[in-house]
Amino acid sequence: MRRSRNTAKPINSTHNPRASRRPSADASVREGIRVLDIEARAVQDLKARLDDRFAQAVNFLFECQGKVVISGMGKSGLIGQKIAATLASTGTPSFFLHPAEGVHGDLGMLARRDVLIAISNSGETQEVLQLLPFVKRLNVPVVGMTGKMTSTLAKNSDVTLDVSVDEEACPLGLAPTASTTATLAMGDALAVALLQKRGFKHDDFAQFHPGGSLGRRLLVKVRDLMHREAHLPRVRADVSGADTILEMTSKKLGLTTVVNAKGTLYGIVTDGDLRRFIQAGGDFSKVTAGDLASRHPKTIGPDELATTAVAMMEQYSITALVVIEPPNRLAGVIHLHDLLKHGIV
Repeated sequence: MRRSRNTAKPINSTHNPRASRRPSADASVREGIRVLDIEARAVQDLKARLDDRFAQAVNFLFECQGKVVISGMGKSGLIGQKIAATLASTGTPSFFLHPAEGVHGDLGMLARRDVLIAISNSGETQEVLQLLPFVKRLNVPVVGMTGKMTSTLAKNSDVTLDVSVDEEACPLGLAPTASTTATLAMGDALAVALLQKRGFKHDDFAQFHPGGSLGRRLLVKVRDLMHREAHLPRVRADVSGADTILEMTSKKLGLTTVVNAKGTLYGIVTDGDLRRFIQAGGDFSKVTAGDLASRHPKTIGPDELATTAVAMMEQYSITALVVIEPPNRLAGVIHLHDLLKHGIV
């Protein structure tokens, strides 16, 4: 009697009905590209709407003597929180007010001299609209951000910014996607235009970001990291070539500054200068530091930000800058290694 042979086929993805319903990796990538294309167009389309209304909104915020209050429900509320945080970090006192909590006791957070940014894609969000009568009684200007310029919010705002989109990235048209991206981008445009109008500088930004690497980068100045006094490689222009090499070796920065008799900067001698001199068949016993020096080194002031020193080093493909104070007085040297060590780079 012959045994029956097992003819069952092994289970694999080809015959697995669940596996056949899984989207392929290529399909996922295509869908991601589709979403990004839609959202990129939504942001791009905003540029044509930046007109006098945008300038008026910036002026409202610039002239605000109180705080800028941002309010919105749901996803608009989350975008509003980010806009409030961006404004606060760039010198505009601001906070987020949840509209539902506002009409249940938190409206006391709003005061005369404030400005309200009200966000609603439909312009008909009841919780947001319920804030408006109270805001009007306080004579608080309202900057509306909506996708419907004929909406109740638009009609009751002092100035309205159009953040409408042609379509949401969600294929069902349900989840706010492109509309929230456009609103966020408009909020960034407001914050940066306001920053520029205020004349906000690096030092101002640093005051609002004292902690972490960002604060460290923005607060540290060249004088905080430069080599000075006994640690500064320095020789007189009439010093011999051999003594110049000894100074460079002892200070371990790959260079030495060269000064004249009055102590002002004459030039700089680097490892590269020495190599080129050797390749040319030069004799160190017959030259001085002044003969070896490059006469026009890149310099920076001691009160410049360390990040400025990094940018200059990248621009000129060098690893050190001479620090001078007017009128051409040598103050120090700042090296790329010091910037790396302190987390500036």
